[in-house]
Amino acid sequence: MAIETHDEYFMDRALQAAAEAGSLGEVPIGAVLVHEGEIVAVTGNRRERDHDPTAHAEVLALRIGGRVLGTWRLMECTLYVTLEPCPMCMGACINGRLGRLVFACRDQKAGAAVSCYQMGTDDRLNHHIVITEGVRKQAASRVLSSFFASLRTRSRQIAIDSPSG
Repeated sequence: MAIETHDEYFMDRALQAAAEAGSLGEVPIGAVLVHEGEIVAVTGNRRERDHDPTAHAEVLALRIGGRVLGTWRLMECTLYVTLEPCPMCMGACINGRLGRLVFACRDQKAGAAVSCYQMGTDDRLNHHIVITEGVRKQAASRVLSSFFASLRTRSRQIAIDSPSG
């Protein structure tokens, strides 16, 4: 599907949420859930803070959206996320009947929208999701690359500073 004019605006907000998550030590992934042009939820990853393996930005946004909208059926919603969702998150999108997914960059190791799996368009599943990719791809890639480069630098510094190093 083509990039719509407002996609970049909402993805910019997801990128802000990703940066906030990264500043708190989380993998910098952000998600924004939009219903009828209005933001319903803005979240970043919280796995480390919540000690919860399911606290991915996408799942948190869907949970908030369900509570705010008073329904688990999110057919009229679009989820903007800075990285292609994993199988767990795509499963949540499908089970939540998400109408549209927009993501910035692919996840070649665990992406379940288009990269490793095509869950959103799999005819064996009971719901299909309209998928748009590549919105603010370079910006999202920079945020992730910078975060992981910083982790590698810190790991090397710890090894150098350790008494046995």
